Amino acid sequence: MKRKLTTIFYADAVRFGASMEADEAGALGRLTRARDVMLGLFAAHDGRLVNTWGDAVIAEFPSVVEAVRCAVAFQDAMDAPGDPGADPGTDPAAMRFRIGINLGDVIDQGGDLYGDGVNVAERLQGLAEPGGIMVSAAVRELTRKQLVVEFDFAGAQTVKSLAEPVEGWSVRRAVENRAPRPAPPPAPPPEPRTRPDAGPEGPPVGVEFGPLTRWHAWYHAQPRAVRRAAGFILWFFALNVLFGGVLSNPWFLFPSIPFVVIILRKRADIPFPWRAPKPAAELPAGRVLPGEGPERG
Repeated sequence: MKRKLTTIFYADAVRFGASMEADEAGALGRLTRARDVMLGLFAAHDGRLVNTWGDAVIAEFPSVVEAVRCAVAFQDAMDAPGDPGADPGTDPAAMRFRIGINLGDVIDQGGDLYGDGVNVAERLQGLAEPGGIMVSAAVRELTRKQLVVEFDFAGAQTVKSLAEPVEGWSVRRAVENRAPRPAPPPAPPPEPRTRPDAGPEGPPVGVEFGPLTRWHAWYHAQPRAVRRAAGFILWFFALNVLFGGVLSNPWFLFPSIPFVVIILRKRADIPFPWRAPKPAAELPAGRVLPGEGPERG
């Protein structure tokens, strides 16, 4: 007799007694085929069959991770079409298993395991859903970063013959795991830097309403004659500034002052060419806004 720390795997068929009453041969055949699948998985995951009590199966694993992997693989095999336990979606007599896994200190006597470690695994199995896996807190802590599964806390359950409550964690397998997360909402587009009173056909994003842009908008909104006069005055104004200095001939600059004031006037008075025209019903009879009527040459 010796003590050791090991991982106990406890599986039990759901409603096996009722299945035997309905069809003994069929139920026993499904149980045998399911156990064959389980034994093959034990060998693949370095597990050892300890005992079979009725429809229950007890095994041990040196690795907690491999024990959970084996349980997940077995439940996946039972869910697959044509599995040894039949299709649970269409066959009311289909065989389902609950599995409990615990890491505990047990007594090994001649290959059989005894102690609270086995009892906790049995109680965890009873808390699992049909086709589900329930593990202890220690098993969850050692496997949560190693496996592509999630764990749902089932609470601390008071079970018979155990003084302390058993903390169970239900395993969500990969097919049930990680519900798709909603895509993050797209970032709002940058607000166009347009005038507050601009129409729906505003300028493109990033337009700066500096003096040059304002003059350009004002200039192209005027009739052709006004544009010619403004260009003529601006041309002589620029020549005088470049070659004669700003204060060399104030009498020539004086007629240009109104033109400069018009260019630099406040934005609200400048009709932009991209502004949507006002409906005719909103305009006084016989009045045409600057830049919106026909050009006059």
